[in-house]
Amino acid sequence: MSRFTFTSESVTEGHPDKVCDAISDALVDDLLRQDPESHVACETLATKQLVVVSGEVRSKGTADVEAIVKNTLQDIGYTDEACGMDGKAVEILVKIQEQSSEIAQGVDESDDHEQGAGDQGLMFGYACKETPELMPLPIHLAHRLTERLAQVRKDGTLPWLGPDGKSQVSVDYENGQPISISKVVIATQHNDMLDEYGTESAEHEFVQEKVIEYVIKPVLNKSGLQNSGSFIVNGTGRFVFGGPDADTGLTGRKIIVDTYGGYAPHGGGAFSGKDPSKVDRSATYMARYIAKNIVAADLADNCEVQFSYSIGVAEPTSFYVKTFGTGQISDEELTAVAQKVFPLKPGAIIAHLDLKSPRYRETAAYGHFGREGEQFTWEKTDMVDKLKSATNERNI
Repeated sequence: MSRFTFTSESVTEGHPDKVCDAISDALVDDLLRQDPESHVACETLATKQLVVVSGEVRSKGTADVEAIVKNTLQDIGYTDEACGMDGKAVEILVKIQEQSSEIAQGVDESDDHEQGAGDQGLMFGYACKETPELMPLPIHLAHRLTERLAQVRKDGTLPWLGPDGKSQVSVDYENGQPISISKVVIATQHNDMLDEYGTESAEHEFVQEKVIEYVIKPVLNKSGLQNSGSFIVNGTGRFVFGGPDADTGLTGRKIIVDTYGGYAPHGGGAFSGKDPSKVDRSATYMARYIAKNIVAADLADNCEVQFSYSIGVAEPTSFYVKTFGTGQISDEELTAVAQKVFPLKPGAIIAHLDLKSPRYRETAAYGHFGREGEQFTWEKTDMVDKLKSATNERNI
């Protein structure tokens, strides 16, 4: 099909599921600061004035879970029950136990055993030339919109916005290239302003006008693409009751938002709450790193990478690179080059990307990929020269 429309969504840091991702990742960071060898698998549930934190931990560090929960909630903006949760007064239930020794013996490195994968599974990475960040355009724009919602809430531009919200962007493609933006949907929590505006329709009209002016248009104008002007803001008409009070949140329920917005496959494993020994996280980061460097090296316009692992075993059980007919060399050759250039075993991946350093709280909203900053080591394109050199050597 030469023409199609593709849609991706994002959610704000105040979305209940993202609140849980943030708490889980804040706990990972706290333990890694104290003990870089910490092993963490932490899940969070948030509902009406209750947060439950559970999981398995093995660490020399000790985490003040209640303080982490309260600080994270208040940082996001949940400071009053009226906006969806009072982070200062929330009830917190903690059920954390020791990591299984049977898992530990397969994951830990020793004199006679190199570090194995923390679980079995499959992981994907992707990159393309649709944006400077080498991300698909729909998810890129969706993230920028939710980031913008948080920005104008926190800087006082639109102080009546609440922490909870979503975006959705539909992009028209022709012959594989984005040509226009056909639809933008924003759902954003806001204060109760009925006393000021008199009716729900007047209140909704005000919210819609301001969100289009201060959120949607600034983001779309930077895209360089035409847009249809077709925007939906709060399709139900009103969004006052939000946050965990309105919708129970869980860690790991936004894995498509976290990656490529459905534009590329997903192996099924969530990231947040997991230390890097879990290949769901570390190998997915490496897969993105490989795909991005291949595209940045102009060896392909589109690149997909897949790993799979067995628990306790260091070598991947499978690995491939696919370029959808855009590669400068065959996919088989590019797979061989990538295997030569990049580390593929869990221990080497962790070392190469410096994944034992705390950095995960920042990944919990607005996507793990296409991000700027030194902490996002898997976004670096520092292997371009090695890839080109290895490719040239194979062609001699």
